[in-house]
Amino acid sequence: MNADPLELQKFSELAHHWWDPTSEFKPLHEINPLRLEWINARAPLAGKNVIDIGCGGGILSESMAKKGATVTGIDLSEKALKVADLHSLESGVQVRYKLIAAEDMAAAEPGQFEVVTCMEMLEHVPDPGAIVRAAAALVKPGGKVFFSTLNRNPKAYLFAVLGAEYLLRMLPKGTHDYEKFITPAELSQYIRTAGLQVDALKGMGYNPLTKVYSLNNDTSVNYLVACTRPE
Repeated sequence: MNADPLELQKFSELAHHWWDPTSEFKPLHEINPLRLEWINARAPLAGKNVIDIGCGGGILSESMAKKGATVTGIDLSEKALKVADLHSLESGVQVRYKLIAAEDMAAAEPGQFEVVTCMEMLEHVPDPGAIVRAAAALVKPGGKVFFSTLNRNPKAYLFAVLGAEYLLRMLPKGTHDYEKFITPAELSQYIRTAGLQVDALKGMGYNPLTKVYSLNNDTSVNYLVACTRPE
Protein backbone atom coordinates (compact mmCIF):
# COMPACT_ATOMS: atom_id res chain seq x y z
CA MET A 1 0.00 0.00 0.00
CA ASN A 2 1.34 3.42 -0.99
CA ALA A 3 0.81 4.97 2.43
CA ASP A 4 2.88 5.77 5.49
CA PRO A 5 1.22 4.21 8.58
CA LEU A 6 2.56 7.01 10.78
CA GLU A 7 1.06 9.64 8.48
CA LEU A 8 -2.32 7.86 8.51
CA GLN A 9 -2.21 7.60 12.29
CA LYS A 10 -1.31 11.28 12.62
CA PHE A 11 -4.26 12.50 10.58
CA SER A 12 -6.64 9.89 12.04
CA GLU A 13 -5.90 11.17 15.55
CA LEU A 14 -6.83 14.69 14.43
CA ALA A 15 -9.87 13.63 12.40
CA HIS A 16 -12.48 14.88 14.90
CA HIS A 17 -11.10 18.42 14.44
CA TRP A 18 -11.39 18.40 10.64
CA TRP A 19 -14.37 20.73 10.35
CA ASP A 20 -13.36 23.05 13.20
CA PRO A 21 -12.07 26.21 11.45
CA THR A 22 -10.14 27.21 14.60
CA SER A 23 -8.33 23.86 14.91
CA GLU A 24 -5.16 22.43 13.40
CA PHE A 25 -7.05 22.42 10.10
CA LYS A 26 -7.58 26.18 10.09
CA PRO A 27 -5.09 26.64 7.21
CA LEU A 28 -7.05 24.15 5.07
CA HIS A 29 -10.27 26.05 5.68
CA GLU A 30 -8.58 29.33 4.79
CA ILE A 31 -6.93 28.15 1.56
CA ASN A 32 -9.91 26.12 0.37
CA PRO A 33 -11.77 29.03 -1.30
CA LEU A 34 -8.59 29.97 -3.19
CA ARG A 35 -7.90 26.51 -4.53
CA LEU A 36 -11.60 25.87 -5.23
CA GLU A 37 -11.91 28.96 -7.41
CA TRP A 38 -8.60 28.20 -9.15
CA ILE A 39 -9.91 24.73 -10.04
CA ASN A 40 -13.34 25.99 -11.05
CA ALA A 41 -11.86 28.65 -13.32
CA ARG A 42 -9.97 25.99 -15.31
CA ALA A 43 -12.56 23.22 -15.16
CA PRO A 44 -16.06 24.56 -14.40
CA LEU A 45 -17.33 22.05 -11.86
CA ALA A 46 -21.08 22.23 -12.45
CA GLY A 47 -22.24 18.94 -13.91
CA LYS A 48 -18.79 17.34 -13.78
CA ASN A 49 -17.92 13.91 -12.36
CA VAL A 50 -15.07 14.62 -9.94
CA ILE A 51 -12.81 12.55 -7.70
CA ASP A 52 -10.85 14.00 -4.78
CA ILE A 53 -7.82 11.82 -3.92
CA GLY A 54 -6.80 12.08 -0.28
CA CYS A 55 -10.03 13.86 0.61
CA GLY A 56 -9.56 13.65 4.38
CA GLY A 57 -12.59 15.08 6.16
CA GLY A 58 -14.06 16.38 2.92
CA ILE A 59 -13.46 20.14 2.98
CA LEU A 60 -12.64 20.39 -0.74
CA SER A 61 -14.97 17.53 -1.70
CA GLU A 62 -18.01 19.25 -0.21
CA SER A 63 -17.11 22.64 -1.68
CA MET A 64 -16.85 21.11 -5.17
CA ALA A 65 -20.23 19.39 -4.68
CA LYS A 66 -21.71 22.77 -3.76
CA LYS A 67 -20.49 24.00 -7.16
CA GLY A 68 -22.72 21.37 -8.78
CA ALA A 69 -20.23 18.53 -9.27
CA THR A 70 -20.89 14.87 -8.58
CA VAL A 71 -18.04 14.15 -6.19
CA THR A 72 -16.30 11.01 -4.99
CA GLY A 73 -13.82 11.43 -2.15
CA ILE A 74 -11.28 8.69 -1.42
CA ASP A 75 -8.85 8.29 1.47
CA LEU A 76 -7.11 5.62 3.54
CA SER A 77 -8.01 7.15 6.91
CA GLU A 78 -11.18 5.46 8.10
CA LYS A 79 -11.65 8.00 10.88
CA ALA A 80 -11.35 10.95 8.50
CA LEU A 81 -13.91 9.39 6.16
CA LYS A 82 -16.34 8.84 9.03
CA VAL A 83 -16.02 12.53 9.88
CA ALA A 84 -16.57 13.39 6.20
CA ASP A 85 -19.67 11.19 6.00
CA LEU A 86 -21.13 12.65 9.18
CA HIS A 87 -20.55 16.22 8.02
CA SER A 88 -22.13 15.42 4.66
CA LEU A 89 -25.24 14.20 6.47
CA GLU A 90 -25.32 17.34 8.61
CA SER A 91 -24.75 19.75 5.73
CA GLY A 92 -26.96 17.95 3.23
CA VAL A 93 -24.17 18.12 0.64
CA GLN A 94 -23.96 14.74 -1.10
CA VAL A 95 -20.52 13.21 -1.61
CA ARG A 96 -19.66 9.55 -2.19
CA TYR A 97 -16.81 8.62 0.15
CA LYS A 98 -14.73 5.44 -0.24
CA LEU A 99 -11.98 3.86 1.85
CA ILE A 100 -9.69 2.90 -1.03
CA ALA A 101 -6.21 3.62 -2.36
CA ALA A 102 -5.88 5.81 -5.44
CA GLU A 103 -4.16 2.99 -7.33
CA ASP A 104 -6.99 0.55 -6.53
CA MET A 105 -9.60 3.13 -7.49
CA ALA A 106 -7.80 3.68 -10.80
CA ALA A 107 -8.01 -0.05 -11.49
CA ALA A 108 -11.70 -0.18 -10.53
CA GLU A 109 -12.97 2.97 -12.29
CA PRO A 110 -10.46 4.03 -14.97
CA GLY A 111 -11.31 7.02 -17.13
CA GLN A 112 -14.53 7.78 -15.28
CA PHE A 113 -13.85 11.31 -14.07
CA GLU A 114 -13.73 14.65 -15.84
CA VAL A 115 -11.83 16.30 -12.99
CA VAL A 116 -9.32 14.76 -10.55
CA THR A 117 -7.98 16.66 -7.55
CA CYS A 118 -5.15 15.67 -5.21
CA MET A 119 -4.37 18.48 -2.81
CA GLU A 120 -1.84 18.56 0.04
CA MET A 121 -1.32 14.79 -0.20
CA LEU A 122 1.67 13.98 -2.41
CA GLU A 123 4.14 15.09 0.26
CA HIS A 124 2.69 12.54 2.69
CA VAL A 125 3.08 9.30 0.66
CA PRO A 126 6.12 7.07 -0.02
CA ASP A 127 5.62 7.05 -3.82
CA PRO A 128 4.04 10.28 -5.12
CA GLY A 129 4.67 9.22 -8.72
CA ALA A 130 2.27 6.30 -8.27
CA ILE A 131 -0.45 8.70 -7.11
CA VAL A 132 0.11 10.88 -10.18
CA ARG A 133 -0.17 7.81 -12.43
CA ALA A 134 -3.38 6.80 -10.68
CA ALA A 135 -4.80 10.28 -11.20
CA ALA A 136 -3.92 10.09 -14.89
CA ALA A 137 -5.69 6.73 -15.15
CA LEU A 138 -8.82 8.00 -13.40
CA VAL A 139 -9.36 11.04 -15.62
CA LYS A 140 -11.13 10.90 -18.98
CA PRO A 141 -9.27 11.95 -22.13
CA GLY A 142 -9.56 15.72 -22.27
CA GLY A 143 -10.15 15.89 -18.52
CA LYS A 144 -8.32 18.01 -15.95
CA VAL A 145 -6.11 16.98 -13.04
CA PHE A 146 -5.08 19.29 -10.20
CA PHE A 147 -2.30 18.83 -7.65
CA SER A 148 -0.98 20.95 -4.82
CA THR A 149 2.07 20.29 -2.69
CA LEU A 150 5.17 21.86 -1.13
CA ASN A 151 8.41 22.77 -2.86
CA ARG A 152 11.71 21.49 -1.44
CA ASN A 153 14.24 24.23 -0.79
CA PRO A 154 15.55 26.24 2.19
CA LYS A 155 12.75 28.81 1.92
CA ALA A 156 10.08 26.09 2.02
CA TYR A 157 11.74 24.58 5.09
CA LEU A 158 11.86 27.98 6.77
CA PHE A 159 8.23 28.86 6.01
CA ALA A 160 6.38 25.54 5.97
CA VAL A 161 8.22 23.73 8.77
CA LEU A 162 9.98 26.20 11.08
CA GLY A 163 7.53 29.06 10.49
CA ALA A 164 4.17 27.28 10.31
CA GLU A 165 4.86 24.50 12.83
CA TYR A 166 7.24 26.06 15.36
CA LEU A 167 7.06 29.87 15.23
CA LEU A 168 3.48 30.67 14.22
CA ARG A 169 2.15 27.31 15.47
CA MET A 170 -0.37 27.20 12.64
CA LEU A 171 0.18 23.44 12.30
CA PRO A 172 1.07 20.69 14.78
CA LYS A 173 4.79 19.97 15.06
CA GLY A 174 5.70 17.09 12.77
CA THR A 175 2.94 17.76 10.24
CA HIS A 176 5.46 17.86 7.41
CA ASP A 177 8.57 15.86 6.58
CA TYR A 178 10.85 18.17 4.61
CA GLU A 179 12.53 15.25 2.84
CA LYS A 180 9.18 14.37 1.23
CA PHE A 181 8.65 17.83 -0.27
CA ILE A 182 8.55 17.82 -4.07
CA THR A 183 10.04 20.38 -6.44
CA PRO A 184 7.96 21.59 -9.41
CA ALA A 185 10.52 19.96 -11.73
CA GLU A 186 10.07 16.60 -10.01
CA LEU A 187 6.28 16.84 -10.05
CA SER A 188 6.31 17.91 -13.70
CA GLN A 189 8.38 14.83 -14.50
CA TYR A 190 5.88 12.59 -12.71
CA ILE A 191 3.10 14.29 -14.65
CA ARG A 192 4.73 13.87 -18.05
CA THR A 193 5.66 10.25 -17.30
CA ALA A 194 2.00 9.58 -16.48
CA GLY A 195 0.94 10.90 -19.88
CA LEU A 196 -0.46 14.22 -18.70
CA GLN A 197 0.52 17.69 -19.84
CA VAL A 198 1.19 20.61 -17.51
CA ASP A 199 -1.10 23.57 -18.17
CA ALA A 200 -0.29 25.97 -15.35
CA LEU A 201 1.61 26.41 -12.09
CA LYS A 202 0.52 28.78 -9.36
CA GLY A 203 2.05 29.71 -6.04
CA MET A 204 0.26 30.26 -2.78
CA GLY A 205 1.55 32.66 -0.17
CA TYR A 206 0.74 33.64 3.41
CA ASN A 207 1.19 37.06 4.95
CA PRO A 208 1.85 36.59 8.69
CA LEU A 209 1.00 40.23 9.39
CA THR A 210 -2.43 40.28 7.74
CA LYS A 211 -2.90 36.51 8.25
CA VAL A 212 -4.22 36.25 4.71
CA TYR A 213 -3.46 33.65 2.05
CA SER A 214 -3.28 34.58 -1.62
CA LEU A 215 -2.44 33.05 -4.97
CA ASN A 216 0.63 34.45 -6.70
CA ASN A 217 3.42 33.50 -9.10
CA ASP A 218 5.87 32.49 -6.38
CA THR A 219 6.04 28.68 -6.37
CA SER A 220 8.96 28.52 -3.93
CA VAL A 221 6.85 27.19 -1.01
CA ASN A 222 3.26 26.08 -1.66
CA TYR A 223 2.22 25.57 -5.26
CA LEU A 224 -0.61 24.21 -7.40
CA VAL A 225 -0.40 22.49 -10.77
CA ALA A 226 -3.13 22.14 -13.40
CA CYS A 227 -2.85 19.34 -15.97
CA THR A 228 -4.76 17.88 -18.91
CA ARG A 229 -4.99 14.33 -20.16
CA PRO A 230 -4.66 14.66 -23.94
CA GLU A 231 -7.58 13.49 -26.09
